[in-house]
Amino acid sequence: MRMSFPVICMVAFFFAFGLTLDGQSENPDSGSWSGVIINSNCSADEAFAEAPKCTEKDVPGAKFVLYDDTTRQMFNLDPQDDAIGHLGDSMTATGTLDGDIIHVTSLKLHTSIGLAIGQKAPAFSARDQFGRQQTLETLKGPKGTVLLFFRSADW
Repeated sequence: MRMSFPVICMVAFFFAFGLTLDGQSENPDSGSWSGVIINSNCSADEAFAEAPKCTEKDVPGAKFVLYDDTTRQMFNLDPQDDAIGHLGDSMTATGTLDGDIIHVTSLKLHTSIGLAIGQKAPAFSARDQFGRQQTLETLKGPKGTVLLFFRSADW
């Protein structure tokens, strides 16, 4: 039996598609998210403005959430236990994401910001304010490189 060219293409497509799906991870929503631990009584706008109410303790009915000020997203944490005592702390949650809930496998406190003196910057790639792709190499000058990252709320 001889197959036509369109049939062969369709068979090849489904074969390749099946291999692609087979190579996907068991849980594509696993990863890590960084932010500040706040109480759920606070809105994303209040958290971005660093309102004092966001880190108030013992708010009836409030739960701990991780607020990412880069994306202005709030993630509920499950379980809550590891967040106890960390209101206002900058942390990284590792686990799986289900909607807006991070099923936490670990919650780690950020202990430092930036690189230690003398430590070399890792390779990176990011878009600048004009949308151009920049890397450590494209930003290097004859006497080195200074990078400054800030968020608009700091102004």
